[in-house]
Amino acid sequence: MVRQAVISRTTNETDIQLEFTIDGEGKAELETGVPFLTHMLDLFTKHGQFNLKVNAKGDIEVDDHHTTEDIGICLGQALRESLGDKKGIKRYGNAFVPMDEALAQVVVDLSNRPHFEFRGEFPSQKVGTFDVELVHEFLWKLALEARMNLHVIVHYGRNTHHMIEAVFKALGRALDEATMIDPRVQGVPSTKGML
Repeated sequence: MVRQAVISRTTNETDIQLEFTIDGEGKAELETGVPFLTHMLDLFTKHGQFNLKVNAKGDIEVDDHHTTEDIGICLGQALRESLGDKKGIKRYGNAFVPMDEALAQVVVDLSNRPHFEFRGEFPSQKVGTFDVELVHEFLWKLALEARMNLHVIVHYGRNTHHMIEAVFKALGRALDEATMIDPRVQGVPSTKGML
């Protein structure tokens, strides 16, 4: 069974086509119109061993907010859909990733209960032209639409780019672990009998 999904989302602000494959080779084809987000999604895909295609057109003449938020929505929907009934998955994932002086940790639970916690302070409000507050917006929408618990902790760092990069690499690795099939798991990994 190929665990993948194709999502399309068109609004007055954005037009997004996204293809996501859980069991991939770390291949990304990304046209987001938001260069820093493209860089982060490339890292996420490579370190999660996913395949991800994004073709997004948004009102970036206003700012990057709508495009970043809506890609997060689409990626969350694609993750949820591609997991199917979640039978056999590990469910939980945890990753620490250093990036030079920065250290980030991401912990996920593919629980069907959306929750997002973020702990950390970025020293800069922008990386290039990218508003750093959009990292929170992207991750919250991803967690909401994937219906997962997502906890992000930036333990320390001085360079905002490095700190965000560590988060996206850790996100990929944590989700790779959580989505893995464990042959010991019978059905879904929950005493409730469903996720």
